[in-house]
Amino acid sequence: MGRLNELLQELGISKVRLAKYLGVSRQMVYNYLELDDLNKWPKEKKLLLFKLLDIDDGDEGTIKSLKVTTDYLMAVESRLNQGVKSTSDLDNYFDLKGLNKEEQTLLADITYLLKEKLLDESKKEENYYAIEYLYHMVQSIDNVPEIKYIFGYMSKTTGFTNPEDYRFNEDKQFIFEGILYSALTLYNNGGASRSKLAESHKRFVQEIEQKNEEKLSRTQQLNTIRIQALKELGYTEMNEANAAEIIEKIAEIESRKV
Repeated sequence: MGRLNELLQELGISKVRLAKYLGVSRQMVYNYLELDDLNKWPKEKKLLLFKLLDIDDGDEGTIKSLKVTTDYLMAVESRLNQGVKSTSDLDNYFDLKGLNKEEQTLLADITYLLKEKLLDESKKEENYYAIEYLYHMVQSIDNVPEIKYIFGYMSKTTGFTNPEDYRFNEDKQFIFEGILYSALTLYNNGGASRSKLAESHKRFVQEIEQKNEEKLSRTQQLNTIRIQALKELGYTEMNEANAAEIIEKIAEIESRKV
């Protein structure tokens, strides 16, 4: 089984893709790979694996003798793509036009993982809120560059990415990772407590509340100006036909206040 794990790694087959190919959850794939004998796998899943690897039987000798060449890798990749239907299924829900194969696979893998988490009855509520937070972070990623640094830091600490790999602004990412590492080290080593951080967290809450108040005030202000623009133009509502004219009027009204 050790050689099987090595072989999957050499072939670049992730646990997510193998799970989709076998039609099981990612956790089940982990369970299969922890078994000490392929004969302990469910028969139909074992046969699917043999088909993927193009072998007649799954004894240790056969698997150990496999050599990963370019031709073999491409053949396995072709069989894997034929067996994995998540990307094509995803096309029923998303417009994948404009995405290359790698981007489509990434989107399919993310969707598969999120669905798996949401179906986990043991952590259903917890996973829902975690994914909701993730959704909020992705929504804000263009306005808050630190979100990308957080993702990068977590990818590195969990072993998916080389710790010296910088995909964004290297200096800023380097500094942010150093600060985050120090903070998490303090957190994990018990150097922080609720009582010690009460005042800091209070300032954190106050700052967010202030930003929300400013946002609400701005929204109310824009709504007032929109109503004024409609009134001055003689319209009762904003629609596709008059949107451009109303937006120009809103800009003109705002300029009066400068």
